[in-house]
Amino acid sequence: MRAAVGRPIVLLAVGSLLGLLTTLFASGLLSRVVDQADPRDPVVVTGAVLTMVLLGIAASAIPALRSLAVDPSKLMREE
Repeated sequence: MRAAVGRPIVLLAVGSLLGLLTTLFASGLLSRVVDQADPRDPVVVTGAVLTMVLLGIAASAIPALRSLAVDPSKLMREE
């Protein structure tokens, strides 16, 4: 399971970090476009990060669990 989910989780962490840094740089533009918008609001940032993490884990864990359910001997016979 670690081999199947490890790399996507690392990619998710790097992508989240880059996304947060981009958000900080783009906050000035957003505050000019939308009135009363604060992209640095901790509730919004926390919600966005949690949503990304949960979706990333689900997107990598579901296929990994499905692949673990297959008997390796059946796969070896097919190849």
